[in-house]
Amino acid sequence: MTLLIISPDYASHLFPLATLGTAWLEAGERVVVASGPATADIVAAFGFERVNLQLGRGSNPGTIRAEDQPKGEDDALRGFFDATRRGMVDTLRFQAEARSSDLLWNPVEVAREVQRVVAEVRPDHVIVDHLAFSARLALLSAGVRHADVVIGHPSALPVGDEVYGYPPDWPVAFRPEPAELDSLHRTCEDVRDSFTRQWNDALLALNPSMVPSTDAFQEAGDILLLNYPSELHDPKRAELLPPHAFLGSAVRAEAVDEEVERWLADESDQPIVYVSFGSFLSVRGDVLARVAEALRGLDVRVAIATGATDPAELGPIPGSWLVRGFLPQVTLLRHAALAVTHGGNNSVTEAMTAGVPLLVLPFSTDQFAGAAALETAGFGLSLDPNVVSADELRVAAEALLALDGAARLRLDRLRASLADGEGPRRAREALLAVPVVG
Repeated sequence: MTLLIISPDYASHLFPLATLGTAWLEAGERVVVASGPATADIVAAFGFERVNLQLGRGSNPGTIRAEDQPKGEDDALRGFFDATRRGMVDTLRFQAEARSSDLLWNPVEVAREVQRVVAEVRPDHVIVDHLAFSARLALLSAGVRHADVVIGHPSALPVGDEVYGYPPDWPVAFRPEPAELDSLHRTCEDVRDSFTRQWNDALLALNPSMVPSTDAFQEAGDILLLNYPSELHDPKRAELLPPHAFLGSAVRAEAVDEEVERWLADESDQPIVYVSFGSFLSVRGDVLARVAEALRGLDVRVAIATGATDPAELGPIPGSWLVRGFLPQVTLLRHAALAVTHGGNNSVTEAMTAGVPLLVLPFSTDQFAGAAALETAGFGLSLDPNVVSADELRVAAEALLALDGAARLRLDRLRASLADGEGPRRAREALLAVPVVG
């Protein structure tokens, strides 16, 4: 049996998708990944076969920098980073207006290349990143049954009267003016309508017999796999989803890092705080510096993944801290008492798998909805990264380090439910229930 995984050329997308494939590999089956060249080493590390497939202009092998991107994509990234400094609404509006070039890049050409890959690999099952819209067009128009994987917050697939790009929930710290939100909502509606027209035009070119979509952002595969714990999701919203399975998490295995292991072996009884803003938002060195300032005032050991930020921007680094451009997040979360994050879904699900509460500083997309869910569950606190002070960060960190009572018990139960690679097994069981590719 052969599983084909279709992923954009971004490490943050490929890691959870590839982790799902490990259940097939452990069963002695063939796994092939179709992705771009930037993530080829990740595919090799998982032990999978690879075929080349470029789904978009950009790429990201682990840490993204504008200067490493092709012409056009570099300016788009700089525009996005600038928008995050202006605030939540500007960022969401910028992302909405860039949606077609981000998510429907050369859709007909890409779709035909995906169909060629499927014909070459001859898979029994296919899983595809939900945000790989051109690839999903290819599978839909050719009648290839597949699982559609939402690796971000479940709101990436809008339901009911939700509009893609407009978060269904907001953290307490974010309260924009109603007029700003009305304007953002209208922008997201306009983008939805324009995007759907482009989707339908491509669908018509690929298969004229297909029924047009009324909202391309609400389209899904034969089964929807959500890389998210059901415990953090509103059951009433789940009732509106198409056929689906909540995977909980897809936490990858990491190679042993000797420097990190030596640091973890220190016999200090100080709690460990892990800090990372992921592959994109690590460019916000100003916010990382404020986090470092806050944590210097606490009796903790700190591990900071600086990504695109020069560590010199953080100010004085205590000798007990571990500061590097990249750190093995899964490993460090297993030992952490608290994590400070931008709220990307990989960080959220990996922290929940380790039973670690989160101090969330969301900047964009589904990070706001994810942060709101953590607040509701009592597993995290959220603050506005553009205005929060070091003192406010310190107070929030202290509160989360002291998490106990009912919230602590529920977080421990969630950790236990996600342990031992449950996500990939759930994905395989759900996909095996879908008839083979015809």
